[in-house]
Amino acid sequence: MKGKIAVFCSASFEIDPKYNKVAREFVRAASLRGYGIVTGGTVKGTMGAVSDELHEIGGWHLGVIPRFMEEHVYPQLTEVVWTDTMAERKTLLRKDTVAVVALPGGVGTLDEVIETVALVHLKKYDGKVLLLDHEGFYEPLKALLKHYLDTGMMPQSTFDKVLFASTAEELLDMLEA
Repeated sequence: MKGKIAVFCSASFEIDPKYNKVAREFVRAASLRGYGIVTGGTVKGTMGAVSDELHEIGGWHLGVIPRFMEEHVYPQLTEVVWTDTMAERKTLLRKDTVAVVALPGGVGTLDEVIETVALVHLKKYDGKVLLLDHEGFYEPLKALLKHYLDTGMMPQSTFDKVLFASTAEELLDMLEA
């Protein structure tokens, strides 16, 4: 295995199926390039689609799941790590990863991304931070981060470590650059 990638994504069943499609494309491509995938490990929403794809192709998949979500665990994970809290979950999602990848997602995904950017700024996470900006999904976040840069609220060194890609292949190329 080249390394592990933490994948942050939606747990909602109410989203446009195009987001699940691009998520499946990404994890397939990452797995075929030799990466293991770390997710929240549930059957819900895009997380479930990611799990289905990895199971279908025989990819390595670690699920990090709080005990209170036990009824939602994806049954065919390669490995499972149980946590007591969401904060512990986020820490363990990133542990020993070469990158975090944010697929289109909701407020949980946004929370995970922002916390990771803060950890990068504090030099407590040294992996890459990559966002799959499918059809401009993350353009508002990119504009907000640019605003922080322009107002001096974020240094250039932190801003430069948050990378946006339009496609799964472009994202993986950025990871390997």
